[in-house]
Amino acid sequence: MPDTFPLAANRLAFYLLLAFLLSAVAARGLAGIAARVGLIDMPGGRKQHAAPVPVIGGIAMFFGFAAAALGSGLVLGPTVGLIVALALLVIGGVADDMHDITPRGKLFIQLIAALFMTSWAGVYVSHLGPLLGFGPVTLYNWAIPFSIVCALGVINAINMLDGLDGSAGGIALVGTLWLALAAALQGLGTQTALLLMLAAAIAGFLVWNLRLPGRTHARVFMGDTGAMMLGLALCWFTIDVTQGERRTMPPVACVWILAVPLLDMLRVMFLRALRRTDMFDADREHLHYYLLARGYSVSRTVAILMAASAFSGAIGIGAWQLGVPDWVMFYLFAALAAAVLRAAYTRARG
Repeated sequence: MPDTFPLAANRLAFYLLLAFLLSAVAARGLAGIAARVGLIDMPGGRKQHAAPVPVIGGIAMFFGFAAAALGSGLVLGPTVGLIVALALLVIGGVADDMHDITPRGKLFIQLIAALFMTSWAGVYVSHLGPLLGFGPVTLYNWAIPFSIVCALGVINAINMLDGLDGSAGGIALVGTLWLALAAALQGLGTQTALLLMLAAAIAGFLVWNLRLPGRTHARVFMGDTGAMMLGLALCWFTIDVTQGERRTMPPVACVWILAVPLLDMLRVMFLRALRRTDMFDADREHLHYYLLARGYSVSRTVAILMAASAFSGAIGIGAWQLGVPDWVMFYLFAALAAAVLRAAYTRARG
């Protein structure tokens, strides 16, 4: 680790273990309370589970991450805004998981959290690098609106992936670890430590959410609480590791890190627009449903999505480290997105 790393190795290990254990214990220990207050996902409809499942994973992950981050002393200045914004999303997510807030109501809560990130904490995208090959793209007065759109997009992209046991949490874990590596490569010690704590909290939740050997279904779901929280956290750190002093990582590399959720959301929104259905309506057009329809099991589908996320992240980090121009990375991603949309269009019309 570089000299700027804020924690000794033994202290970092302690807080990573703390985040993991608190998340894992809370995810299982709050199950009884969840049943009494109505934080339960009942089976039926498009749902894969056959028995009621507690929806407390988001609370558990927030508790594990926030406790470790606050205890480490790394939550200072703008980072306070991260904890506050995540807490707001947890409160809104719990309300939704209990009482089913309307999609537009959830969007309003997400907007307020995004404003905390941009206008309070000052975490926003000010430039996109030489994205198009014609010189640096600077956003000027569009920086905050663009960043808010990015936050809403990533939040809902993660939420859309939360359809199978372990899918959203597994992909979020992969993305968080890639971002931690990106921060470490730039000597951003505080961001590296916080990202590793977030990864530990996600791992604690996944202990009960993944279909591990001998387990036929998840013991706990993250719910909208966890999906919204993880989405904002990923967007926050994506911006934080690419904008500001000592940042050398191009923003387009982070697009590759988040390629799986972004492409899944793009594909689904395209198909809904094509069929003229409500953008907020649930359907079975997500990548995980496509893989299930091809005969893959839930566990194998999640493994494929996590492997794809790991591979796309490796492309982003590898291209950055090898000095591949930003515009090459952007046009390659645009070509990949076009191929995904073309395949979706062909399937929809076929």
